[in-house]
Amino acid sequence: MKVEQIYTKCLSQGSYYIESNNEAAIIDPIREIDTYIEKAKKNKSKIKYIFETHIHADFISGHLNLAKKTNAEIVYGPKSETKFDKTVAKDYQEFKVGNVTIVAIHTPGHTIESTTYLLRDTNGTDHAIFTGDTLFLGDVGRPDLSQNSDMDNRDLASMLYDSLRNKIMILNDDVVVYPGHGQGTSCGKDLSSETIGRLGDQKKTNYALRESMSKDQFVNEVLDGLLDPPKYFPSNVSINKEGYVESEDVLNKNLNAFKPSEVEKLINEDVTILDVRSADEFAKSHIPGSIFIGLDGRFAPWVGEILEDVSKKLLLVVPMGREKEAILRLSRVGFDNVHGYLEGGIQNWIESGKEISSVENESAFNFSKHNSKQTKNILDVRSKSEHSSESLEKSLNIPLPELSYSIDEVSFTDMFYIHCKGGYRSMIAASLLLSKGVSNIVNITGGFDEIKRFQS
Repeated sequence: MKVEQIYTKCLSQGSYYIESNNEAAIIDPIREIDTYIEKAKKNKSKIKYIFETHIHADFISGHLNLAKKTNAEIVYGPKSETKFDKTVAKDYQEFKVGNVTIVAIHTPGHTIESTTYLLRDTNGTDHAIFTGDTLFLGDVGRPDLSQNSDMDNRDLASMLYDSLRNKIMILNDDVVVYPGHGQGTSCGKDLSSETIGRLGDQKKTNYALRESMSKDQFVNEVLDGLLDPPKYFPSNVSINKEGYVESEDVLNKNLNAFKPSEVEKLINEDVTILDVRSADEFAKSHIPGSIFIGLDGRFAPWVGEILEDVSKKLLLVVPMGREKEAILRLSRVGFDNVHGYLEGGIQNWIESGKEISSVENESAFNFSKHNSKQTKNILDVRSKSEHSSESLEKSLNIPLPELSYSIDEVSFTDMFYIHCKGGYRSMIAASLLLSKGVSNIVNITGGFDEIKRFQS
């Protein structure tokens, strides 16, 4: 028996490869499926099943294309509704993969169809659970309202309480927990940085698994501080239910080079310029009005959070040689409408004599030394929980996903110093403000972590 976690850092997402006796199963594949096919081919195994823990909202699954290329059977849990053929597993239905057994355990709460898959080894012993967004390490999945439902989030949270206690917590402590996500996902609030754990440890340390916890306590704590789901989630749900084109087709359609003069025309045709270089490079020079979301970060989810509409027309400013990577990673969250990219990068734009903008940066050291106690205008774009845990005195907290909707509520006539935890989100925030005509801003490089270091 072989179990391998395939972790996609950009999505904070874990998919899984399970193999026994030349048969394999994949759990929650991402849209780019070559990795799974290559693993099975290398081990001379046939992919028999594709198990989905639920209909995903935060990324596009690879289930359809993987089934098309391998003839594997797609399996969802009870009450799942899609527009393609699949097997709807019954609660506790068993599936054989070589000499091991995978049991579908219906665990509604994150979504109505959410299902945990229990892996039993060749001896019939409970070995591991693949929990999707039902149970994370350190947290549980958010009751997800991305799908049309007559239930509210309290109803779903109540169902999640029952699922955890009646279906998962009854399992042995030594069962391995393989969650659908790790730290950074929008599908939970406070996940561990670890991506594999033991159920016994979760029973001891996960706030949501306290034995003394009543259902009302659970519902209140799970929903406390929970923000609305990102606005791209419903689109991803629809795509995962209805279907999509292959990643290779997206790449072939979108891999187009545009000269600076052509880019200039497209800007006037309601095309969003998305600059995916580093924060430092963007700060030095960028196309006016462009939005920064760097490739070297949680790129795709932040694109979804900030740009929201998957049908939005995009044109990329990308580091040379990373054009394919950017397009494929955008497709992971359903942003398939990329016109192309700036040929020759920002240097070609500059050499063509086109207008450029910049962002004023200040180091955390200089800010701490000269400005931190003088300025009244500090904008903290971290999450509310980060800010409430530890923050600069009198700083204004507007979490990055809310910034676009809050600009008119803040007077930016005076200079504002912007920071996040490490510098990635604050540059996104700076680009958003600049694109809205707000220019009285300074970005603090290194973020709160560095500020705290120099103030201690």
